Amino acid sequence: MDWVSLLGFTAAACTTAAFLPQAIKAWKTRGTRDISLAMYLVFMTGVTLWMLYGILISDYPVTIANAVTLLLALTILIAKLKFG
Repeated sequence: MDWVSLLGFTAAACTTAAFLPQAIKAWKTRGTRDISLAMYLVFMTGVTLWMLYGILISDYPVTIANAVTLLLALTILIAKLKFG
């Protein structure tokens, strides 16, 4: 693996992992009142588009990071819709 790919995977890991504490907190506390539904819908649209872009250009760091981020954001969105 070259240093550019390593840089991409490291950046992807950091930005994706940032969502994990929020997803865990949302499910544990069922507290999502202060989370903006509109922001998450727009964000998830962007993440989906980035993931598709990564697939189309065969860029694994972009594809994998956005797929995992999409799952974490979806977890938070489901918690928002469920717990409100």
